[in-house]
Amino acid sequence: MKEYELTVLIHPDLEADLDTPLTKVRDIVTGAGGTITREDNWGKKKLAYPINRNEFGIYVYMDVELPADAPLKISNTLNITDEVLRYLLVKVDPKARAALAEQAKKAAEKASEETNEEA
Repeated sequence: MKEYELTVLIHPDLEADLDTPLTKVRDIVTGAGGTITREDNWGKKKLAYPINRNEFGIYVYMDVELPADAPLKISNTLNITDEVLRYLLVKVDPKARAALAEQAKKAAEKASEETNEEA
């Protein structure tokens, strides 16, 4: 199973009952044989340009693990799902993720050193 990042843009009118479209997206991922390792709701944000005459959208980010044939199944299903305005499914680059983790670790160490020097 390979790691992917799935970002889904949900219709803004569904903000009051967000569980229903999220459950639908979760079912699509698990139905294709994948597992969701992390989910993060980024909330309602203004779009850079209107999509289907909508100025806003609800962003939801997920880290998923999928078998080889699942990305195509998920893409085909999300394309025809009414609740989803847009989606982005990309494969995670493990080297880039490790580099970001190393960079964050160095930044945290530097901040810690600066705090200790001031005290």
